[in-house]
Amino acid sequence: MKRHEIDRINELAHKAKTVGLTEAEIAERADLRRRYLADIRAAVQEQLEHTIVQEPDGTRHPLLKKEGVRGARS
Repeated sequence: MKRHEIDRINELAHKAKTVGLTEAEIAERADLRRRYLADIRAAVQEQLEHTIVQEPDGTRHPLLKKEGVRGARS
């Protein structure tokens, strides 16, 4: 997500607390929030995929994905 999009989220949050938002701004805020959360989820998933676990005996292996764990929400 680009910096100006994050700035826009913050502008809309401030405006919502002070004077309120129009229907178009509410929809824009929802879309920006959805995209922001998707980016965060993707970054966390990427980090976990590259995490290595070191056992007490010194062996190392990739972090295993639990069975039944769902992916990011749509």
